[in-house]
Amino acid sequence: MASPSDRAPLAEQVEELLAPGGPLTIVTAGDPVLRRGTDPYDGQLAPALLARFIEALRITMHAAPGVGLAAPQVGVPLRIAVIEDPAPVPEEVASARGRVPQPFRVLVNPAYAPTAPTRAAFFEGCLSVPGWQAVVARHAEVRLRAEDEHGRALDELFTGWPARIVQHETDHLDGMLYLDRAELRSLSSSEEMARRWSQPTPTTAAEELAFKMP
Repeated sequence: MASPSDRAPLAEQVEELLAPGGPLTIVTAGDPVLRRGTDPYDGQLAPALLARFIEALRITMHAAPGVGLAAPQVGVPLRIAVIEDPAPVPEEVASARGRVPQPFRVLVNPAYAPTAPTRAAFFEGCLSVPGWQAVVARHAEVRLRAEDEHGRALDELFTGWPARIVQHETDHLDGMLYLDRAELRSLSSSEEMARRWSQPTPTTAAEELAFKMP
């Protein structure tokens, strides 16, 4: 599928992107749109078009599958992301990672700030860096301020894995990939990750790959 023309107004680009229907194409590392940062959302899309775009993000996230998706990951440089996590993991993993189910929600113009110095390190992947995972130390608790798709203010504390998700997606909106924060000695293919490092925490990986945990 051809990418929307950079010369077209943003609403026209989004209309072109949505025209085929179904899941959108997720752009991958190396595409400049992932590094340029995003413009704050300020009504660039009419309400009906915004609703269609958000639904397309939801469909694409589910199809991937993933637990979050940011607008630049489908080539749109707007400060919008969606998250949803049914947390279908064993209890031991959920407990170690603080992973609890998150309902579908839309984050418009999000920004986060840590609320404590504690950091947690776990393997993390990205739909825009397919086939690889690496350990990333992130804030264990953050305060997220944003709006929803209807312009209502959000001001929430996120902890554990949900905090990781909102940091990951908000970073996308600032032109950052998880690899920018990763311990690169931990970088593992998805195959090696499944074969060697599927433990609830990356302690064994740190010992055998010789990197430091926070």
